[in-house]
Amino acid sequence: MKITTLIALVGCCFITNNVISQVSNKSKKMANKENYPKALVDYDDFKNLVVNLEKNRAERLVSLDVFLEMAKGENTVILDTRSDFRFNRKHLKGAIHLDFTDFTQENLLKLIPDTNTKILIYCNNNFNGDPIDFASKMAKPAASLETQILSNRKPVMLALNIPTHINLYGYGYKNIYELDELVNVNDPRVKFEGTEVK
Repeated sequence: MKITTLIALVGCCFITNNVISQVSNKSKKMANKENYPKALVDYDDFKNLVVNLEKNRAERLVSLDVFLEMAKGENTVILDTRSDFRFNRKHLKGAIHLDFTDFTQENLLKLIPDTNTKILIYCNNNFNGDPIDFASKMAKPAASLETQILSNRKPVMLALNIPTHINLYGYGYKNIYELDELVNVNDPRVKFEGTEVK
């Protein structure tokens, strides 16, 4: 009976030590998480960029005719920041590409080394007539909210042009112009290239 008691005590000690060890390890992991620095995210920086850019952007919204004429100029690029999938399928002829998710200072400087380059931008919300390659980005109000007045039911536009413009500006590119029209993809002035272009 003494041997049984001894074995039981050893077993209890082993289990207790194991539980204490697990709790201790969990506490250490939690302590490590609490010691991480703040994420590299600053909403105030973003708001300040938006405020600083607002007037500049308003003066650089251009029609299709102006956009196409500017594209012929020296030290000018058309930048497409849509997904690789959509860019590869169809994009404005001559456009260069960097997926918005790949924006870093290093990647942008590799693609556009001169920050004084005139950059022309467009996105899905600039073209209609092709819902696959130029799927509009907007948040539509829920159909069940019939009590809202019509003025509150306007869709919220979430065009990629705006974050692209803001980020380019933040990375030091100040010579940015943005297509400001909703153009039909069949407009004869517009030339596309890509895997879906015949």
